[in-house]
Amino acid sequence: MLTRQEAEHPLYVGIDVGGTSIKIGVIDSAGRTLTYDAIPTDSQLGAGAAVIRMAGAVSTLLQEVGAAKQDVARIGLATPGPLDLNTGMLLTPGNLPEWSNYPIRQRVSEACDLPVRYANDANAAAFGEYWKGAGTDCHSMVLLTLGTGVGGGIIVGDMLLEGAHDCGGECGHIVIDLQENAPRDSNDNQGSLEAYCGSYGVVRRVQQALDAGRESQLAERSAITPLAVAQAAEGGDTLAREIVLDTARYLAIGIASLIHTIDPDSVVLGGAMTFGGSGHPLGEEFLQHIRDEVRLRLLHSLRDSVQIDFAQLGSDAGYIGAAGLARLEHLHQTGM
Repeated sequence: MLTRQEAEHPLYVGIDVGGTSIKIGVIDSAGRTLTYDAIPTDSQLGAGAAVIRMAGAVSTLLQEVGAAKQDVARIGLATPGPLDLNTGMLLTPGNLPEWSNYPIRQRVSEACDLPVRYANDANAAAFGEYWKGAGTDCHSMVLLTLGTGVGGGIIVGDMLLEGAHDCGGECGHIVIDLQENAPRDSNDNQGSLEAYCGSYGVVRRVQQALDAGRESQLAERSAITPLAVAQAAEGGDTLAREIVLDTARYLAIGIASLIHTIDPDSVVLGGAMTFGGSGHPLGEEFLQHIRDEVRLRLLHSLRDSVQIDFAQLGSDAGYIGAAGLARLEHLHQTGM
């Protein structure tokens, strides 16, 4: 880890709140991590209790590196949405139901006695990848996070597109299927990218195929999960491999629309559901199939211009990106 003496000052703290854990890191101005920790979210205890534990963890981490509160310019805080950036309110987060309508930006600022830059967690992860990960050499980038749902974030220059209603980058909810029998996503929207490429969409398609009489070793599983699908595909299961490649094709339809809208330098894929990801045979086949399917759908001038690759920062992207957004806000407000 970087020492305080080696760090480029001022320092920033990044906090990434998840349903299970809260990741907290102390970052220098060059985006390097001095120290890091993860604490349980324990969401059932309420947001107020979590804020107290966040502040305690921040204090402990600063002590570990011999830094004082005065060395920190700002905190970056990322939470799931929906949220109101103007008021700093966490509204009705699905995986943090006890935290609804909570003024989290103000409470964290008061507990830590530092200004706070607030952001959606997927947007923070996108900025992390843009600043210090797969998008480092890009002017513009789209991140898609593949997991239970499909999250997203869009960066153009140093600007994170958060939107007029704080819903910028909700890429999982773009519509890719207008048929009357198209599946619905977690928000009951029909035919969206998430409805096909979120983990529950993948599982649904497997179950529909099994119900229709398709043979597969997945029929013997007590529970069908994306991991089970990946393992079956690796073992030569025909249906499982079809599901993986169909997921790539559905993603490609959404990605092509995003590319035609934004014309980014790169599209980056992160999250837990990348079928092994970078360096893994199935993950690499999944990625190449996305690239091939996207290319078929693009304007000729774009076909060899946009890079599509896996994210690099993993679960660190959120707290690094939150700290990066805090740094950007500090620089703007101080005129640096």
